[in-house]
Amino acid sequence: MTARTIRRTTAKSRIAAVGAIAVAGTMLLTACGDQTKNNDPDAAKTTAGASTGTTSPADLLPAEIKSKGVIKVGSDIAYPPVEFKDKSGKTVGIDPDLADALGKELGVEFQFENGTFDTLITGLRSKRYDLAMSAMTDTKDRQEGIDPETKKKVGEGVDFIDYFTAGVSIYTKKGDDQGIKTWADLCGKKIAVQRNTVSHDLAKAESKKCTGGKKIAIEAYDNDLEAQTRLRSGGADAGSSDFPVAAYAVKTSGGGKDFQIVGDQVEAAPYGIAVAKGNDQLTKAVKAAMDAIIKSGEYEKIIAKWGVEAGAVTEAKLNGGS
Repeated sequence: MTARTIRRTTAKSRIAAVGAIAVAGTMLLTACGDQTKNNDPDAAKTTAGASTGTTSPADLLPAEIKSKGVIKVGSDIAYPPVEFKDKSGKTVGIDPDLADALGKELGVEFQFENGTFDTLITGLRSKRYDLAMSAMTDTKDRQEGIDPETKKKVGEGVDFIDYFTAGVSIYTKKGDDQGIKTWADLCGKKIAVQRNTVSHDLAKAESKKCTGGKKIAIEAYDNDLEAQTRLRSGGADAGSSDFPVAAYAVKTSGGGKDFQIVGDQVEAAPYGIAVAKGNDQLTKAVKAAMDAIIKSGEYEKIIAKWGVEAGAVTEAKLNGGS
């Protein structure tokens, strides 16, 4: 799921590979009831709820999901550290950990179902999934159901609850960067990427700019792990994926001896949890739950666990992509 979008904003952004962004741990205040009318504790609680208008995230869930007790999540589970299978076959990563925390807020279980990345939005439309949570970049095209290549409307679009920020990185074999520092340096070289991602899109766009017949040779794979394998074997000069994924590969592949990140991140944009248009109750409930775990500090703990503090956000935004 390298840079999991077809087109992001063209603004460049450098995000430090190491460094924490502290998430505010402000605690929710509990209002006191109006004690002037009577001293009944239950009456005080009722008055408090009425006066503050507070509603828990679970109260916002659609009745159908409440009764099932399950939210089905579509995800391409081959994108460590965002979502992947551990040695025992369990789905783990940033998204599953956040989903567990959201499930506790909402009083339901988040069940991940594996699917190829480019079919997840279709799965939302067909109601196979309730949500798509898969390092998916929030873009206007996706919000509006626009094909990024043809600019024609191909669907109803989706709503996004934004929960993380990530840019795109290039990485090479360790000690062999071949002079690659920017996307322009890839002209005349071969890059391995995941299909239908922003890395794929950037490579195609950059190749069109290359001069002297030195286009970028692009090899696109079904998932990012396949692209990494191609680079590791020497079949490509570089690879590209979202910064958290590239950083994780650099840290873990071959015990940290296989890859290195080159140059700066580009195309910084928000990851969003996708919800089919018209499911406003579910969207509001998930957004409220995300805001709750951010405020409680649970979000910060999860982000720090995976070493990606640089992409942390301080609030969940609705459709904040461009």
